[in-house]
Amino acid sequence: MVNIGFIKMGNLGMSQVINLIQDEIAAREGITVRVCGTGAKMGPTDAAGTESFKQWNADFVVMISPNAAAPGPTAAREIWKDVPCIVVSDGPTKKEAREALEQEGFGYIILPVDPLIGAKREFLDPVEMASFNSDAMKVLSNCGVVRLIQEELDKVTEQVASGKSGKDLELPHIFAKPEKCVESAGFANPYAKAKALAALHMAEKVAQVNFPACFMLKEVEQVCLTAAAGHEIMGAAAILATQAREIEKSNDTVLRQPHAKNGTLLKKVKLYEKPE
Repeated sequence: MVNIGFIKMGNLGMSQVINLIQDEIAAREGITVRVCGTGAKMGPTDAAGTESFKQWNADFVVMISPNAAAPGPTAAREIWKDVPCIVVSDGPTKKEAREALEQEGFGYIILPVDPLIGAKREFLDPVEMASFNSDAMKVLSNCGVVRLIQEELDKVTEQVASGKSGKDLELPHIFAKPEKCVESAGFANPYAKAKALAALHMAEKVAQVNFPACFMLKEVEQVCLTAAAGHEIMGAAAILATQAREIEKSNDTVLRQPHAKNGTLLKKVKLYEKPE
């Protein structure tokens, strides 16, 4: 049995499903999943609260949060440095910072395409937050991000199942730019792929628009206008991502990769095929 732990600090779009994608119909044997979450907050005090999760003895953990370089996630990595750990985050985006994570023994999947929400009280309420995350999930799922992460986590799970452990595990080190993500989606139609790639680029742009709204602008009108613009970009990206999948559906070329009970990845394209 492979024990996989997920530590969720704060929230990314990918946080919604990352603990579900290795067992999508709750029928996979050989793995057990547990989640430790700190809700929307991700400070050092919240990081300290994750230490009790060590009692579960995970074979490896996936730590997902915005901005892995922030004080909270950094403190959490210090707590978990003796356990194989894969960092999933929207940053750091600088090569030197990613190399530092690798040198410290951490795996990582950095997702600049997982967009920064317009987190200002003047603009954001629970409904707007949920709507934004649903748009983000459309892009992350239809445009290759979910499959990329699922495949990488499966690789580590397979290593543990084969008898590897601790520092012997080969952890991923991936900077998931739009071009890399879209290759994991398996599009057959080039126009569908182009729409998906456009959606990913738009999702990456959202952070550049929302960052000033969150951390720099002060006037209410500027904050609200800028954050609203960022969210409009995200909504438009979700439409493109949906259109990309609809093209594939119209051609009966949607790639599906369900897990067999033993964790093997099966594959099918035609709707009425059985996965093999």
